[in-house]
Amino acid sequence: MSVVVTLDDGRRQEFPSGVTVLGVLEAIDPAAKKETIGATVNGHPVDLASRLDQDAHVGFVSASSPEGLSMLRHSAAHLMAAAVEALFPGSKFAIGPAIADGFYYDIEPPRALTPEDLPAVEAKMRELIEQKLPFMRFELPLKEAIAKATALDQPYKVEILETIRDRATAGPGGGELEELETEVDRGTDLVSFYSTGRFVDLCRGPHVLDSSVIRAFKLTHLAGAYWRGDERRPMLTRIYGTAFQTQEALEQHLFRLEEAKRRDHRRLGRDLDLFSVDDEVGGGLILWHPKGALVRKLIEDLWREEHLKNGYDLVYTPHVGRAKLWETSGHLDFYREYMYAKMEMEGNDYYVKPMNCPFHIKVFQSKVRSYRDLPLRFAELGTVYRFERAGVLHGLLRVRGFTQDDAHIFCTPEQVVDEVTRAVDFSLFFLRAFGFDEYEACIATRPEQAIGEPALWDEATEALRRAADRAGLQYQIEERGGAFYGPKIDLKVKDALGRPWQCTTVQFDFNLPERFDVTYVGDDNRPHRPFMVHRALLGSLERFFGVLIEHHAGAFPMWLAPVQVRVVPVADRFQPYARQVSDRLRAVKARAEVDARNEKVGFKIRDAETQKIPYILVVGDKETTGGTVSVRKRGGQDLGVMPIGELIAAIQGELRPALQPAGLAQCEGGSIHQ
Repeated sequence: MSVVVTLDDGRRQEFPSGVTVLGVLEAIDPAAKKETIGATVNGHPVDLASRLDQDAHVGFVSASSPEGLSMLRHSAAHLMAAAVEALFPGSKFAIGPAIADGFYYDIEPPRALTPEDLPAVEAKMRELIEQKLPFMRFELPLKEAIAKATALDQPYKVEILETIRDRATAGPGGGELEELETEVDRGTDLVSFYSTGRFVDLCRGPHVLDSSVIRAFKLTHLAGAYWRGDERRPMLTRIYGTAFQTQEALEQHLFRLEEAKRRDHRRLGRDLDLFSVDDEVGGGLILWHPKGALVRKLIEDLWREEHLKNGYDLVYTPHVGRAKLWETSGHLDFYREYMYAKMEMEGNDYYVKPMNCPFHIKVFQSKVRSYRDLPLRFAELGTVYRFERAGVLHGLLRVRGFTQDDAHIFCTPEQVVDEVTRAVDFSLFFLRAFGFDEYEACIATRPEQAIGEPALWDEATEALRRAADRAGLQYQIEERGGAFYGPKIDLKVKDALGRPWQCTTVQFDFNLPERFDVTYVGDDNRPHRPFMVHRALLGSLERFFGVLIEHHAGAFPMWLAPVQVRVVPVADRFQPYARQVSDRLRAVKARAEVDARNEKVGFKIRDAETQKIPYILVVGDKETTGGTVSVRKRGGQDLGVMPIGELIAAIQGELRPALQPAGLAQCEGGSIHQ
């Protein structure tokens, strides 16, 4: 009996039934064996050890491909777990998936693990690698699988299986099961396990052939993680690691990790005295220190100035609203778990706002609007509050109180393409002003369950496409990835390390205009429903500030630096001259200060460099006599001695952001794309 294998290049070849995928590879392209880590059979990922008992389309997965790296890392997670079990018998294992840059495994060890344990785990992994332990798959019916996990004394695996059993009717992506999908394939009564030496794990796979494939790996750090993300459940130890195809790729990645630590906004926020979080205030609630607040003010000033130039009307809205408002908007039905508890005042229930949009709608509805009034663009730096679980809070990047650079555009169908193009171009203008020049975009289209006429969706999605094309963006289409209430375009910036950060969102909304019955009077003197577009350029000031810190490693562009110039007198008798220099700089709106501390000059210079101040001016006898300054520029560049006037002329161009394209702000209507 035989099977016919069809390859990606269209070739067809006959093999004996039961041939392994590896056997197919060795027969058709033995030279590719070294670079091949897995395969697909009829589009489904499989191990190379998988057998073929019927005709199939077979593709091969390279170790350097995203799919291959994911398989390698998933296998490394199992190998790590096998090493932990060998070193710490009695460990209980939860889940261990591959993630974007590596892998992790959540474990309940018999004793608390520390970073000092990681080298021992790595050494045991290398020992197991040399044994070339195969990753062997076997399947059991669900009932027997539960018995197997029970016999292995693995309660978390038992719970996973019992959840599958008890919620067998849950559809794909069904609520609580989402975090378990890396462990088990649902929709079948058979459950797969993998053994790696003595270690047996519940897993759907696929995996590499044996442990010797995993050569370039590193365990990076430990963290705590509540089981299934619930703070009422046990706190597990999460061991993070990464793996690559080659040692060179691993070392490059580890270098980037070290660079990311150096740029960590939480450390820099403390070292540069920009912001803090205090437990007595509450997790996820940011205290902006004077220097951080000054940078925020500069961002806000630019934001407001450019919005006014570009046809936006600024609005301010309350921090709380009556329950009726949130009932109409649907937030109390669909978003309640992220809203802070209600407050009762004078017999009415109020909630702190999680979003600004209902208030902007109410501004629109405050009077009758005509088609002649449109488009209307309401913009607000509106502070909102959302209850995020403690386990996901992360410095400025995930908080509970934050200020959105929010705007809502109300326009006619005929205006929508120009308005979306305008919003995308405006976003790029802002991001470039802050030093970002690499972007990636994603357009999310109509999901299966959606409100609004298909024709409206098509029109809105086409507007997003045209805007992205006219802006010259490279973008992907996420089919059926939009929210139920409208399509969107998400714009991510890439920072200095190439990491993507989502900032801009341009989101259509067919839901709230219906719920609030939003209308304008058309040229036929009848009511019409406007297009409503949610638009955020920076996302939130908190998150954007965190990204900005990491992108620049705390060395902000001159125009954003909280202190732009520090004057360092070499002795107390030169302080009067240092203050004269500082005053002249302040007169041209440079943020200058004098370091009058009773410290050595070398200490003062090193401190100014640590604080990432763009210009350090040293003044002593020679400078005082000659009306000059000795100039050091951030980064260790010594510019030598120069007259104060020459220095001022040199830095004045750096005191303002470089805004391009220059004509952007003058556009009145239509597209602002140039």
